Amino acid sequence: MTSSLLKTPFSADGASPTDAVSSPAALRRFLHGLPGVDQVGCEARVATLSSRSIKTTSKSLALDLAISMIDLTTLEGQDTAGKVRALCAKAKRPDPEDPTCPRVAAICVYPDMVATARAALGESGVHVASVATAFPAGRSTLAIKLADTRDAVAAGAHEIDMVIDRGAFLSGDYQRVFDEIGAVKEACGEAHLKVILETGELVTYDNVRRASWLCMLAGADFIKTSTGKVQPAATPPVTLIMLEAVRDFRESSGRQVGVKAAGGISTAKDAIKYLVMVNETLGDDWLDPDWFRFGASRLLNDLLMQRTKLTTGRYGGPDYYTLD
Repeated sequence: MTSSLLKTPFSADGASPTDAVSSPAALRRFLHGLPGVDQVGCEARVATLSSRSIKTTSKSLALDLAISMIDLTTLEGQDTAGKVRALCAKAKRPDPEDPTCPRVAAICVYPDMVATARAALGESGVHVASVATAFPAGRSTLAIKLADTRDAVAAGAHEIDMVIDRGAFLSGDYQRVFDEIGAVKEACGEAHLKVILETGELVTYDNVRRASWLCMLAGADFIKTSTGKVQPAATPPVTLIMLEAVRDFRESSGRQVGVKAAGGISTAKDAIKYLVMVNETLGDDWLDPDWFRFGASRLLNDLLMQRTKLTTGRYGGPDYYTLD
């Protein structure tokens, strides 16, 4: 993939990130001045990193780190308060028989379940994340999106996961996307804002890079691959592009932004591949739940099974763990 470290102004026409937000035309010039993604190079790099193997102590540490990075998620129309409370209990104590097992990073629910989750989690340290802004399609007015966000924050959400207007982005109305993110960020108050690109609808790797930069310029605390409702969801190539974008953004602006890979990551083997990619691309700075997350519902059980195998020498099997 083309290197894009920002020792000098980043875009082809010499514009800096600060210049980029001065007008709609400047924003467009900046985003289209970003280096194009070398698809062959990107996919080759992913293949190389995916071949890495870690064993024994390193694997044990990686499994615990992956558990601590999970946003344990339930986003279904059939969600009930009981289901959310059960998920919160699992978030606080993923393996009831092993108190050394780390808790997950957050529970991710719809806004109407935030108060239930917050009450169930108490002072456990597990955050409450809530999808907002007419998730997952984002087809609503800005007023409704902002009300959705404020309601979730008022109910106790520590984090808001918003979706960008993919129609506006794909039609080239970057300023509209920028302005919406900025407005939602303001509505979040003290809550962190995770902005979902929905990479499966962005069509090209170049669009993934542009959308990543657009979200960061607008104030995102995290950029997130997917809602989990569109296929393909998270993939290693698009995640690598986003990792490189946050690396370059910090080099240029001095501000660190997190990345969340969400949708379709269901095995410990895959989670470890993502951690290797984070380490090799960004280093230790991002190997922390504050800066990298997995959006998942099925991943936790496989991590627990692999963890049990390492500590006891035998698999517990899926029937030993609650369904998420």
